[in-house]
Amino acid sequence: MKSEHVKNATISTLVGATLVVGVITLAPGWGNAGPRPTPGAAGRAMAAVGAGAPASMLDLTALIEDRERWVRAHPRDEESWAVLGSAYVERGSRLAEPAYYTQAEEALQRSLDVLPGEEGNVDALVGLASLANARHDFAKARTLGESAAEQKPKRWTAYQVLIDAYSGLGDYKAVNKAMDKLTKLRPGAQTLGRMAQVYRERGWREDAAAKAYDAVGSAESPAEKAVALHRLGDLAWERGEPEEAIEEYDMALKLAPDHHPSLASRGRALAALGRTDEAFRDYQSAFDRAQLPEYTLEAGELYQSLGLDGDAASQYEKLRKRAERAGIDGVNEELVLGLFEADHGDPQTAVQRLQAEWDRGHRSMYVADALGWALYRTGRATDALPYAKTATDQGLRSPLFAYHRGEIERALDLPGPARRHLAEAVRINPYFSPLLAPAAREALDMLGEPPPGGPKDVLGYDPEEMEMEAEAGPDSVSPSASPPASASASASGEGAASENEEASPPSDASRSDAAPVTQSSSPEQSVETVEPSASPTPSQESE
Repeated sequence: MKSEHVKNATISTLVGATLVVGVITLAPGWGNAGPRPTPGAAGRAMAAVGAGAPASMLDLTALIEDRERWVRAHPRDEESWAVLGSAYVERGSRLAEPAYYTQAEEALQRSLDVLPGEEGNVDALVGLASLANARHDFAKARTLGESAAEQKPKRWTAYQVLIDAYSGLGDYKAVNKAMDKLTKLRPGAQTLGRMAQVYRERGWREDAAAKAYDAVGSAESPAEKAVALHRLGDLAWERGEPEEAIEEYDMALKLAPDHHPSLASRGRALAALGRTDEAFRDYQSAFDRAQLPEYTLEAGELYQSLGLDGDAASQYEKLRKRAERAGIDGVNEELVLGLFEADHGDPQTAVQRLQAEWDRGHRSMYVADALGWALYRTGRATDALPYAKTATDQGLRSPLFAYHRGEIERALDLPGPARRHLAEAVRINPYFSPLLAPAAREALDMLGEPPPGGPKDVLGYDPEEMEMEAEAGPDSVSPSASPPASASASASGEGAASENEEASPPSDASRSDAAPVTQSSSPEQSVETVEPSASPTPSQESE
């Protein structure tokens, strides 16, 4: 399943769907001489989002209606236009209805017409940055977010949108810096949740789980707690614990029955346990609430894994139509379309889509993995490997990334690394995909066990020959029989490489700073060469 890529390419890296939280701020004038929201549902929504928490859909709708009435009577109120525009962004994201983004853009632009961003209208800039993230235009979101943060460094909402933008661009050093700023300015459940996600992407799973638990305990409203419980469920799923994940999703859905990310995630976990009828029910319920292309992709792959090719084809057609519709409203769905084309359509089209994403600066680990896989699917395994390394070396313990890299290495006749990464994929989560998890196990079986006796020449001498010479007497032992001091450094063979890599986790420098290394194809140049154009790391590009 491709949900791992898509949910991390959306505006919110916290909940597996495009939830915009904390964008609508209580501007300085509110509650004094400025406009007052209507008491009741609209007031609850304003209080929730002012605290950086998700409001219920009913309260959010009430807030939108309240601000629409207000701006009709007060068209020069830039604060209310900014609130209304940001609320439209959240509604569009929560319902997966990109048409609302057009309304959002108009409202936010009206706010800027009254008071330009460079004159202090930071709320409108943050709203536009959130809109750009929702449309997966991360470079624009970064520009707007940085402008807002520069003008008002203590406006915490700017750092929320910057975390999403930097993540989409693959600038993980900047993600960490923005996270530090947000933590100092705005402690609470939503910040704890974002910390959990950042830790997860660094590979710090225990720390991520601890922050996720803290977020559940700190949540104040049912909607906020549902988001936190869903995050806990996702972490359990990624550990290969579908039963525990279902428990978390069930609790989230009791608090927020319309929370479609929990429905889709529960469907994935139910499928892993063989409860396919219930899984399809949940997928359909999720799609009824939010027609996200990734939901249809997951459901289609589940159908395909069961041999129901006609139903799978129907789901894939829905995916195409939905992505095309989103594109009309300015939403970039190239990542999910590239993933779909690589495995179920035209791999060459997938390469074109994903290479364009990379070239426009969208160099996240998810795009790197998807592009590497698409290149492999077109038979270009040598070109694919640097991208696969970029994806796996960031720290995220992803079975999908490991599987893709293992298959690429197997195609390049690198059995040791291939065996290690394929085994890692099924060890991290044996249920990670109804199609690819069985394929990973089959590939491992085809590779078989490492050759008996371990790698050759590990010691630098032949132990049997040493034993024979010892039995013959001390006078017959040749000078070369003594093991050299650098014997361990001269070890070769796939087993040695695999063992050494397993024993030493990559350093921070190798995970985020070093460009991928590829073997020169020139027969005259046998040394390894760095190819920045092939797969520069995100941190290098940002610098």
